[in-house]
Amino acid sequence: MSFIPHGKHLVAGDWVAADQTFTSEPAHGSAHAFCIGTTDLVSRACEAAEVAFETYGCGTRESRAAFLNAIADEIEARGDAITEIGTQETGLPAARLQGERGRTMGQLRLFAEHILKGDYLDRRHDAPLPDRAPLPRPDLKMIQRPIGPVAVFGASNFPLAFSTAGGDTAAALAAGCPVVVKGHSAHPGTGEIVAEAIYAAIQKTGMPAGTFSLIQGGKRDVGTALVQHPLIRAVGFTGSLAGGRALFDLCAARPEPIPFFGELGSVNPMFLLPAATKARGAEIGIGWAGSLTMGAGQFCTNPGIAVVLPGAEGFVSAAKSALKDASAQTMLTDGIADAYRSGVARVADGAGVSELLGTARDGREAKPYLYQISATDWLANHDLQEEVFGPLGIVVVAENLDEMADIARAIQGQLTCTLHMDEDDTGAAQALMPLIERKAGRVLVNGFPTGVEVSDTMVHGGPYPASTNFGATSVGTLSIRRFLRPVCYQNVPDALLPETF
Repeated sequence: MSFIPHGKHLVAGDWVAADQTFTSEPAHGSAHAFCIGTTDLVSRACEAAEVAFETYGCGTRESRAAFLNAIADEIEARGDAITEIGTQETGLPAARLQGERGRTMGQLRLFAEHILKGDYLDRRHDAPLPDRAPLPRPDLKMIQRPIGPVAVFGASNFPLAFSTAGGDTAAALAAGCPVVVKGHSAHPGTGEIVAEAIYAAIQKTGMPAGTFSLIQGGKRDVGTALVQHPLIRAVGFTGSLAGGRALFDLCAARPEPIPFFGELGSVNPMFLLPAATKARGAEIGIGWAGSLTMGAGQFCTNPGIAVVLPGAEGFVSAAKSALKDASAQTMLTDGIADAYRSGVARVADGAGVSELLGTARDGREAKPYLYQISATDWLANHDLQEEVFGPLGIVVVAENLDEMADIARAIQGQLTCTLHMDEDDTGAAQALMPLIERKAGRVLVNGFPTGVEVSDTMVHGGPYPASTNFGATSVGTLSIRRFLRPVCYQNVPDALLPETF
């Protein structure tokens, strides 16, 4: 049976209607009406989250793990319906939605396992030294504790893995923090059915009703009210640099500033070293084309820039040929498609930029573009470092390894940087590594960054503007640390401690 959205908000266990509505704009299938969020609903959700925190934040790790697993179970039970509404709203193929659903459930189950192990608590104990001179040392214990209600903004390009029950929500719930989600208007039906799954898990496991709320799309005042509500203690966001920076500034401007964990994307440069380029340049070019066009280029880890040396004609020719044969793909929204075309025009108008491949498209369809520019001209034009959200690639030709190093020094903060190298490139790679590891949260060798493993070691973040907090990650178990704070307990009896030591 097809899922037909009712279009309401979920606030503290109640499905709530609102007077004003907006209509979804699916890539195909029927449009549906959804209630527009209000600042009053935001307040109700935040107040309920604070009440829930008093019990949920002090609950056992075992109960939270059971809750996370129950959410995964409920998502799985709605799998076909989620895929159907998700493909209709976003235009993404069914296989992509199925894979993303698996990743979403996997994240929830991984966090359940992670908190049961207890290592994330970082428990430390300095035993008392009552006879120490000249002063005795008290009994000191330290442990990580949840910070309180967290606001999460759904992402446009990942309707499951980075949205309603995505990584930010999973990490916050695992830490013991209730969550208020601001749903993304690009996929409100998908957000609704996932919220139903979370609410079913709340009922199944007996969690407080305010542990999770979903406020559907609204005007800008809804997002503003959410990040500035005094009961919200942190914000998780995945989206554009402009939108993320605006919310970051609002968080900083609060009477009591709070952390804003924004993942804002990057151009993810690749550096092709000479031996690798000579030996397998065509192979790398074909791989790059596949990475650029995956998901219509709508990945924050899309490698938009390839830095090469003279003699890379085989790489460029192979990439151009593969991109030319790529089919048009449907983008997530009309707005994203318009922004892609604007980004293409911005790059094309840059001084010294030559177009190697380009095909104009209308509506939500996108085709790849490929440009080339010298390192000198690229270094002189900061705008070419700005992300173009879509299947656009820029080949930057450096005259020598020194100029390639200049590019590595000039790039902004990135989610990823990649080295393509063979054994004979080791010396050049050793010279570049200290430069690029300062700029990226993840450094790859002989690979492509469009694919983020959800694991203990993954870092999905980086220096600004890749993210607003270079010490954090939005993917992997380390992301739970964003929603915890250390508390030291001095001479506190065991009966009063939140965990055993």
